[in-house]
Amino acid sequence: MMKSRLVAVCATLALAGALAACDSGSSADPSGNGTPEPAALTVWFMKDSFSDKIVQGFKDDFESTHPGTTLDIQIQEWDGIGQKVTSALASNDAPDVIEVGNTQVAQYAASGGVTDLTDKVDDLGGDDWIPGLAEPGKVDGKQYGIPWYAANRVVIYNKDLFQAAGITTPPTTREQWIADTTKLDTGSTQGIYLPGQNWYTLSGFIWDEGGDLAVQDGDTWKGALDTPEALAGMAFYQKLQALGDGPKDSDEANPPQADVFAKGDVAQVISAPGGAVAITKANPKLEGKLGFFPIPGKTAAQPGAVFTGGSDLIVPAASKHQAMAYEVVKALAGEQFQKTMAVEMSYVPNKTSFASVLGGNEGAAAMAAGAANGHATPNSPNWAAVEAKNVIKEYMTKVLTGGDAAGAAAAASASMTEILGADS
Repeated sequence: MMKSRLVAVCATLALAGALAACDSGSSADPSGNGTPEPAALTVWFMKDSFSDKIVQGFKDDFESTHPGTTLDIQIQEWDGIGQKVTSALASNDAPDVIEVGNTQVAQYAASGGVTDLTDKVDDLGGDDWIPGLAEPGKVDGKQYGIPWYAANRVVIYNKDLFQAAGITTPPTTREQWIADTTKLDTGSTQGIYLPGQNWYTLSGFIWDEGGDLAVQDGDTWKGALDTPEALAGMAFYQKLQALGDGPKDSDEANPPQADVFAKGDVAQVISAPGGAVAITKANPKLEGKLGFFPIPGKTAAQPGAVFTGGSDLIVPAASKHQAMAYEVVKALAGEQFQKTMAVEMSYVPNKTSFASVLGGNEGAAAMAAGAANGHATPNSPNWAAVEAKNVIKEYMTKVLTGGDAAGAAAAASASMTEILGADS
């Protein structure tokens, strides 16, 4: 589910092999003219990605517009999905279309069993895709994952506390954000609750400065937390984090930040908009008192950079119905499904031009605005191992507890370089 890609770590897989470069119009298209033949297709969606209404509606629509074709949409559990997908890609009986976490595409592409869909990008309107989904779907210049839907973090704020502080308009720049948060951080009120190990938020500040978590030089990945840009991002995080009482040695799940915010004495928290549901569940008195705005950028011209979590679609090379599988992908990535899905599920659609459909939903609209400056984690098959070993979290705690930022960043970068270079 979406939460898994926003706050949890994908399973680390030891994958090897050449990247697949299969013709997406082959196999099920013996005529060679690109016309897909009717087929019985198997499609994997992840649990809780969509409501039953959305799934059944798509199935009915697709089958009615593609006579003779049937869809067997199977819902998969997140637990153990990495190995299950890897095994399917290596088999002779793979599903025809699979939903995968956007940060997982590089892992699966490295297994050699994913169809290269680069020649379909123009047909799908890829120049309008939100970057945080498009970038991780592209490996070594080839598009293996097709952007599907996304979610990213925004600022959830307590309207009563903003009003009491005389703040009538949410900030749109970092400078104003710091000024407002400083004003809010008084007496028993925390200006912001920002745990010390919320590294996805740190990533956005680093990207805003022009830095990155890791950079690729040829076939080699190197940690980049020790660059001047990354250090500037960490310095801003430290400044913002000090305007509240968030723990310096844990993340947003420990304790659950929604529960902390629900007590009513926290002015802001950084979360996906869905966090508001948990907040009002913990404290129903806050119903109607929560506002949302995109994480501010360095200037008002663009919101702050954010990590885009979400899903891409892949077509296994072993699918015997390549042409029709692409038709499924095209429909799922197309305007009708995207707009219906966005309204029903409050997800960010895969194209910036579709974002207007979320205009009536304050939280989703703020999320969509931020998604225009979305980014992804380094597109290395070994990135999951960096997350699993908490390299960035431990670095952040060292800095926030008084350690030398440059020294801690250099050590963390060296550790990342070693992990990213394993078996490469």
